[in-house]
Amino acid sequence: MTGRVVLLGATGYTGGLVLDALLRRGAGPTLAGRDPAALAALAERSGGLDHLVVDAATPDDLRKHLRRGDVLITTVGPFERFGFPVARAAADAGAHYLDSSGEVGFVRTLHARHHRRARETGAVMLPAFGYDYVPGALAAALALRQAGPTARAVDIGYFATGPIWRGISRGTRTTMRDGMTLPSPRRHRQRLVDERTASRVRRFTVRGRRKSAFLVSGTEVLFLPEEFPSLDDVTVYNGWFPPLSRPISLYSGLVDAATRLPAGGRIADALTRPLLAGPPGGPDAALRARIPSHVVAVASSGVPGEAPLAEVHLEGPNPYGLTGELLAWAADRLATRPGATPGVVGPVTAFGPDALRRGCAELGLVTV
Repeated sequence: MTGRVVLLGATGYTGGLVLDALLRRGAGPTLAGRDPAALAALAERSGGLDHLVVDAATPDDLRKHLRRGDVLITTVGPFERFGFPVARAAADAGAHYLDSSGEVGFVRTLHARHHRRARETGAVMLPAFGYDYVPGALAAALALRQAGPTARAVDIGYFATGPIWRGISRGTRTTMRDGMTLPSPRRHRQRLVDERTASRVRRFTVRGRRKSAFLVSGTEVLFLPEEFPSLDDVTVYNGWFPPLSRPISLYSGLVDAATRLPAGGRIADALTRPLLAGPPGGPDAALRARIPSHVVAVASSGVPGEAPLAEVHLEGPNPYGLTGELLAWAADRLATRPGATPGVVGPVTAFGPDALRRGCAELGLVTV
């Protein structure tokens, strides 16, 4: 690699997966974080990597270590709390930026705050560049291209086979809990509208079986219209627990109603706290191998009752392993091949659908 890659959060679960993926590519990233002892130990175990102690909450502290053309990867969340100073440091320095966020509200604000500055400095900023939400963006782009100019809507469903209930990380459980009290944006009639999470349930065909999924947030609603301006509707669904999709929809309604009561915050907190139950960290390699991912995109005219125009299915590695591999692939490409579109952009805009498809295929995410 010709550019320097800085990995912030390597001592965490997702950061460790990204580090492993970078090392398999022959990259030697600079590790960054707040804990000197933990960083030094990890750097030594990883072959004597460079490391630097920085405070992610202070843009000036991080920016002084970044140079134009560096690639900064951050896995430090929740991103609404810790992400903005890191992104600002990258945009100001002209360093490319990647993160593992699944928080669409964060991505919307990131675009509003830093898109113009990133274009000025030449920084390519790719938030949510992992299982959340690269596979959906790619599947949708392929389906829309196949469907042609009459396509006006696309529905995207995220599924995972295997014992997914045993393979959810602490970070994902936290995001799921927060999602129960936050709206999910969808594109409807060429406008972003906020709807209650899980207020919609849709059925998709996955491996020949009909499976239910519920409405969730997804950056596809923000970035796909940049590539396909004629799109009226973009909706994203989660189908990790198909039999529970409708009960989860009812549960979401209960939580939403609770938030409107005088003591709604405390009631909603109590209702959603069980979602945090589980061990720290995330699934190990053996368990990840048992939980492959499946993403489907259905392009249509948007007219109720009309048959779909195109349907694309992608299957690949476990969501967590895929996130690590995607971030490492994008960092490698940004560091060695100039030309990606600067600004806060989506994966299709940054690399183009063909290059993105080839890169994902290298990682095992392929059409089926």
